[in-house]
Amino acid sequence: MTVHSSFPYPAMADIFTKEKRSEVMSKIKSESMLEKAFAKELSKIVYPLGYRYRLNYKNAPGRPDIAFVSRKLAVFVDGDFWHGYKFAERKAKLKQAYWLEKIQTNIRRDKRNRRKLKKNGWTYIRIWEHDVKKALGKSLKRITDALEAADRKA
Repeated sequence: MTVHSSFPYPAMADIFTKEKRSEVMSKIKSESMLEKAFAKELSKIVYPLGYRYRLNYKNAPGRPDIAFVSRKLAVFVDGDFWHGYKFAERKAKLKQAYWLEKIQTNIRRDKRNRRKLKKNGWTYIRIWEHDVKKALGKSLKRITDALEAADRKA
């Protein structure tokens, strides 16, 4: 099995049919460990300030990982691999057509959801996996800054 240094996952052929893969993927929980850990740290900061949020909010386009509904602030904590961080630079290293298509589809869906959120008056923040791991405080500050800006608008 070949492992590409720029991706944390090995390159492999998909052994399932498209229908079976869809079934398998649908059973994966929507919250990753990264999102849970990030939300836990966020709550330590925003709860004392009086802010409340919802996890995996179904009533906003893209089902944000974290949604401050009253302030229309949507936060997505996105994995670098799955959401195509620096995809243009890295796609040549992905040998399997399945993964290329999967990530390209995710990128298109993310763009479509950002447009829908903006059209509906939401502010959108994307927090990348590598930013959470390397600069958690900076990632959290982006959210508190956006909350304060929303309060100033109101």
